[in-house]
Amino acid sequence: MNSVELSLLTFGCIVAGIVLGSLLPGDKLNSDTKEAIRLGTGLIGTIAALVLGLLIASAKSSFDTQTGQIRQITANIMLLDVFLKEYGPETTDARRALRKQTASLVDRVWTDDRRSHERFEVSPEGLALYELTQGLKPATDAQRFLQARALQLISDTAQTRVLMFTQGQSPIPLPFLAILVFWLTMLFASFSMFARPGPVMIGTLGIFALSATGAIYLILELGSPFSGLLMIPSAPLAHALPPL
Repeated sequence: MNSVELSLLTFGCIVAGIVLGSLLPGDKLNSDTKEAIRLGTGLIGTIAALVLGLLIASAKSSFDTQTGQIRQITANIMLLDVFLKEYGPETTDARRALRKQTASLVDRVWTDDRRSHERFEVSPEGLALYELTQGLKPATDAQRFLQARALQLISDTAQTRVLMFTQGQSPIPLPFLAILVFWLTMLFASFSMFARPGPVMIGTLGIFALSATGAIYLILELGSPFSGLLMIPSAPLAHALPPL
């Protein structure tokens, strides 16, 4: 299920909790029972608020990390092309392979479902780029330096790509999400238990439910940085290199 479907399911559960709470005989409970329920829901509300805050902070940190990794890969590719160009005309095939590898990288990161892969696989374009760069025959110290730096950039880019692959899991596991939704459902059920049904109460609880659902939607969207509403743009990487 994607973030929109999970958010709609969360909103449906919260609305069901509101309806359930309005059907319970809250006005017939004695004062001690009401006080115990209020204390319990206060505890649940505090825990839910803390968990939501921590999850949003964690998801935002993960999103920022992967954004930085994309920027690092873009910078490495641009610098690698400069080094290969400075090396000499012998690197034309390597620079051509670099452009194919960049297009393949954009396609794999932004279109493939990385969570479905059981293991990381190096692209044929990436292997071709490494072999062509390693196969260069430097004749001067400057060329040897440029070749070494180019190979280092290729290695650094591959390492960053592997890190991105290993970080491709959702920041909120489904069992944890189910528990959080249960807390919110019980919390909203307690809200409607002691209030008389009416347009103002229904509208207010609806806005609160949308706010809670929006927080979960934000967490899920931040956890999928290469798709959805908050997607990291691919244009800077896709157009990082000028045509040969």
